[in-house]
Amino acid sequence: MVKVDRRIAKTQEALKKAVIELMTEKNFDDITIQEIADRADVNRGTIYLHYQDKFDLLDRLIESHLNEMGEMDEWACELEWKDALVPYFEYFEKNYLFFSTMLASKGAPSSFRTRLLTSFMEGFKYEIDRDSGRNTNLTDDVMLQYAGTAYVGIIEWWIKNGMPHPPRVMAEQVGTLLGRSL
Repeated sequence: MVKVDRRIAKTQEALKKAVIELMTEKNFDDITIQEIADRADVNRGTIYLHYQDKFDLLDRLIESHLNEMGEMDEWACELEWKDALVPYFEYFEKNYLFFSTMLASKGAPSSFRTRLLTSFMEGFKYEIDRDSGRNTNLTDDVMLQYAGTAYVGIIEWWIKNGMPHPPRVMAEQVGTLLGRSL
């Protein structure tokens, strides 16, 4: 694996943080490259060394979060629902600014919610209980849509309401509900 220069990583992190902070203040479409550069305290040209435009910057930011959660999928699926969801809710808590902006902000691109839903539905595919017979008359696409939409919805609710319950409590409750649904 190629090690990224720390200065490059620091600059990219500053740019990602800047775009999210600006999105809490205004619609993404209204944010300019110059505003991102000013907020990150870099030259405008520096952005173009790393990204094609602000859309590329946001897309890569979203991809990095989806990839990190995808890496959790690899080992979390071996656990019981209640235990498997704890690291996800801790991740949402740790990255509150990103998720609150992307899920709760009217100015955030709607494609994020769709990509998040698709990611969760993909992960849930292998969790459907076909052995007990309780899902015999249900189709996979309906169950996945139901469970995925519910999961994204509860994350949105939790974030919009200032995370009123700790990650472990959320994981236990949502885990119980998902276990009943799939």
